[in-house]
Amino acid sequence: MPELPEVEVSRLGISPHLEGQQLLSVVARQRQLRWWIPDEVIALSNQPILAVSRRAKYLLIGLPAGEIILHLGMSGHLKVVSTNTPAAKHDHLDLLLSNNKILRLNDTRRFGAVLWQAKNQPHPLLAALGPEPLTRDFNAQTLIETCSKRSAAIKLVLMDNKVVVGVGNIYANEALFKAGISPTTPAKTVAADKLALLSTVVKETLAAAIVQGGTTLKDFSQADGKPGYFKQQLLVYGRGGQPCVQCQQPLSEIKLGQRTTVFCRLCQA
Repeated sequence: MPELPEVEVSRLGISPHLEGQQLLSVVARQRQLRWWIPDEVIALSNQPILAVSRRAKYLLIGLPAGEIILHLGMSGHLKVVSTNTPAAKHDHLDLLLSNNKILRLNDTRRFGAVLWQAKNQPHPLLAALGPEPLTRDFNAQTLIETCSKRSAAIKLVLMDNKVVVGVGNIYANEALFKAGISPTTPAKTVAADKLALLSTVVKETLAAAIVQGGTTLKDFSQADGKPGYFKQQLLVYGRGGQPCVQCQQPLSEIKLGQRTTVFCRLCQA
């Protein structure tokens, strides 16, 4: 599933083609994605696109009356094509633009979503989200305070969207390795200085992934079709059984919260 860096890379890729343009109309070839595409989206026409933003792993296309919410799910990706580009299999939604281009959503598994958020009426999926990791709202103090009340494994806390949004499995593995924290450690027992370091490396890891265009493991690609290159910089994720880059001992791989978790039992003691 695309994580925060991949969604941000998608936003950066499509924004220049959308902002300042008119959304002329919406064409839905398949309305049944993870949820049914609402009538409010289908009915949109001749609307100025004010902004393209991101909240957690959701892309928001801002219009005068509200925002189109896009979620890429497991296999979704966005591409900007010319108006004469034939639709391919799994091209489920088109946003026709005034610059003779189309924003097209392709989603093989149909786990993505296209929703509507009316102005000043936060959608339930967004209303309870925690702070953005790349802002000042997520910092050492907030993480320390939150973890002091949580007995769950630190990795599960870090991936809780009510604690901080967008730190998915790949980047939680990477950040915990860089901070030298075992992913199975109960959050409330992690030392404050370690949590302070973790808050910093989360920001650094996500920012570095965005610069590299995200991480392409299977389905993700950028809006221009290019893969993300952060995969080449992964230190632990996907490397179970391989030598640790620091101590050369084999990396351990377990399931934690039903997600693959890779770590070094020596370096993350």
